[in-house]
Amino acid sequence: MFSSGQWTFVIFFVITFIILITLSYKKDKLLHKKYYRGSYWILIGFVSFVVLLILLKNYLKQ
Repeated sequence: MFSSGQWTFVIFFVITFIILITLSYKKDKLLHKKYYRGSYWILIGFVSFVVLLILLKNYLKQ
C-alpha cells in the first residue's frame, strides 16, 4: 500500500511534529498561566450549558 519512502516520510514527519509541538507548548506554558488564568470556569460553564440542553431535549421529548 505504501512504499518504503512514504513510510520513512511519515515517521520523520510524525516525530518532527511531536517535537515541535512539545517545544512550542513548553515555551508558551508561562504565558498561558499568566493570560488564561480562570479559563476553567468558562469551560465548566460551557459544558454545563451543553448538558442542560441535552437534559432539556430529553425531558421535552417524553
